[in-house]
Amino acid sequence: MSSQDPRSRIPRTDTLLASPLVTAAAAHLGADTVRRLVSAAQERARRGEIEPEQVPAALEASLRGGATQLRPVINATGVVIHTNLGRAPLSPAAVEAIRAAAGYVDVEIALATGKRSRRGTAARAALLAACPAAEEALVVNNGAAALVLATTALAQDAEIIVSRGELVEIGAGFRLPDLIASTGARLREVGTTNRTHLRDYADAIGAGTGAILKVHPSNFRVDGFTSAAPVDALHDLALQHDVPLVVDLGSGLLAPDALIPDEPDATTTLVAGADVVTASGDKLLGGPQAGIALGRKAFLDRMAKHPLARAVRADKLALAALEATLRGPHPPTTEALHADADRLRSRAEALAAAVGGVVIAHDGRVGGGGAPGVPLPGWAVALPENLATALRLGDPAVLPRIHGGQCLIDLRCVPESDDERLTVAVRAALGS
Repeated sequence: MSSQDPRSRIPRTDTLLASPLVTAAAAHLGADTVRRLVSAAQERARRGEIEPEQVPAALEASLRGGATQLRPVINATGVVIHTNLGRAPLSPAAVEAIRAAAGYVDVEIALATGKRSRRGTAARAALLAACPAAEEALVVNNGAAALVLATTALAQDAEIIVSRGELVEIGAGFRLPDLIASTGARLREVGTTNRTHLRDYADAIGAGTGAILKVHPSNFRVDGFTSAAPVDALHDLALQHDVPLVVDLGSGLLAPDALIPDEPDATTTLVAGADVVTASGDKLLGGPQAGIALGRKAFLDRMAKHPLARAVRADKLALAALEATLRGPHPPTTEALHADADRLRSRAEALAAAVGGVVIAHDGRVGGGGAPGVPLPGWAVALPENLATALRLGDPAVLPRIHGGQCLIDLRCVPESDDERLTVAVRAALGS
């Protein structure tokens, strides 16, 4: 390499490693990770992406990212439960609980006796306090796992009766019928896509029936000439034939919410006669990724004792966060759903005045398959569509909504404490 080659100006590895910033970063990132980041910054200069003199700054920026490549994102889409952004953001109480649970904790030991105890007792107690209609609760690693465990433990090698209108596909192309069938259970489909009557279940039930399954089609709506058997009627039929009634709600709503009256909740469903209700913890409940099962103790005990329960059990971090979500103040999901429209407008007007945008009416959405088609009236700041890329790649990263040829900034899911950060990010994207 000639002395005129600009690559000769790239800082040496030992020089970069010896800088105070890099030395400090190695303490929490690890020496190997820091070396890889140093090499990556040098390689960018060799490829001509940055000037050799920019290597230290590029390295500093990469060191700020921490030990994970996941980047925090300001959700400016107006979609409260955004699956691509990790669904429900955790409350400060849940975050603190995760910090506490990161070390050794009494997740499966009774400190008073020093003997092994049942796992996740505190999280189960918090669930039962939040949903008194349930006799027992069980926490697993996600909503699909809760449903699969219920059907496996209660109806393995038997038929599960389910309406054809409830054979739903969930995220990433996974279909509930395929998930259930993978455990060895056999589905007995009844009714049609738009209409299933109680008599359809009654005609199908028999000696080979292991359970009746009702699935809330939370990520779509069928309107018009429709019919579905209610939970209380299915309860009577299930009781008559001594088979459990399992209801999958999906969204994790524990009690009725007037904002979304058509979204079923666990309390109402259990009171109506469901034996087992399954749901997700990171949707309308506003907690961590978890699967929740609530219902009659006899059936929940069978689920807890099934070998599959070990494979899908929740870890200590999820248990801690779920308990804190249930016992603590309203989580961010609830706050965003019930955000005051007038306050949203005044915040949007302040942002628009600071960055030169226009405030327009904009409906948010529940998201995560919850309350499809239900608008959440609010406001957004309209900016040029081509601003979206710069916002997504900025620091902090901002995810807007692209609609009608505009880049829309909806503050519904943005904590008010982040308004200034958002304003700075938008100005940076505008180049101002």
